Amino acid sequence: MATYGIAWLPGDGVGHDVMEAARLVLDALKLDAQYIHGDIGWEFWRSEGNALPERTLEMMTGTCCALFGAITSKPKEEAARELDPSLADKGYVYFSPIVKMRQVLHLHTNLRPCKAYPGNPLNYREGIDLVIFRENTEGLYAGVEFHPVPQTVFDALCAHPKMKSFEKHGLDNLAMSTRVMSRAGCRSIVTQAFEYARKHKRRSVTVVDKPNVLRETGGLMVRTAREVAGSYADIPLWETNIDAQCMWLIKNPQDYDVLVAENMFGDILSDLSAALVGGLGFASAANIGDNYAVFEPTHGSAPKYAGQYKVNPMAMLLTCKLMLDWLGEAESANRLESAIAAVIAEHKVGTYDVGLNNTTLEVAEEVARKL
Repeated sequence: MATYGIAWLPGDGVGHDVMEAARLVLDALKLDAQYIHGDIGWEFWRSEGNALPERTLEMMTGTCCALFGAITSKPKEEAARELDPSLADKGYVYFSPIVKMRQVLHLHTNLRPCKAYPGNPLNYREGIDLVIFRENTEGLYAGVEFHPVPQTVFDALCAHPKMKSFEKHGLDNLAMSTRVMSRAGCRSIVTQAFEYARKHKRRSVTVVDKPNVLRETGGLMVRTAREVAGSYADIPLWETNIDAQCMWLIKNPQDYDVLVAENMFGDILSDLSAALVGGLGFASAANIGDNYAVFEPTHGSAPKYAGQYKVNPMAMLLTCKLMLDWLGEAESANRLESAIAAVIAEHKVGTYDVGLNNTTLEVAEEVARKL
């Protein structure tokens, strides 16, 4: 029996391409794993009304973690139009499968490293080495939304004087997304950021929010961060607003180290940080819970490139490195990162985005040779 059972979730679009690249490298590492395929993606939404079938979630409970490729997501109305006609008007509502996995499996922590590997012509500046901790289950991405707004919800919120002014528009004309945050969620993500900083000898932790405007939710995050920081006197806590932080990341990215934020702000920060180190083709992510984790590159499914083996696999290969770290396979993780770094530094084999003309699989094969 293999040491690890890993749920294998290609998704759709270029998810299949980069997962094939991942398998080349994992096999070269001789990871003792059984890869168990799971149905997930846009085709299952169209044919079944569920992009993450229950059979896939059930399968995942028998594995130790999951590797996920990419998935197509579309707005609610567009998704409904693409349903099989036999499913139309039966109450099916599209819900992002990665968000569902995060919530159902309580993958509360999203870890996104953004590192400028020497030799990458797309680096904004050498020496950038950021790690973003993003709370993964709360905030604006929690999915607590309404359109139209139910009368009971509106009546409950009318205790707040600012809500009455919206009544003139009519409830059918109102849409609402709620930013719900808990002290426990804030404490968990900030504590993990500090623990990571201490373990990896990082210089500082920066909490990013907007408490001067989002006074209650942003205030809760910042107050909780200050409380947590009291237990880590050796690591400075910096506090910034999301808009200012975006500017400072462009101006002086090397000044920052570990960043921590709620769900949406963490998403914004991680994509901006990815742009500083070569783009989403180099951006990896780990969705981590207490006993399970799902690993994914942060690029989308890019359906126009599906099956062309054109996209950069480095994000997926760096995602494999995160998975190996989480599994406790530190030696394999370090070997993989060294091989990736060597291929980037040589700049002889690479995809179109870095100015070269190799395929997705050719890049993966070069990394495998370096191993």
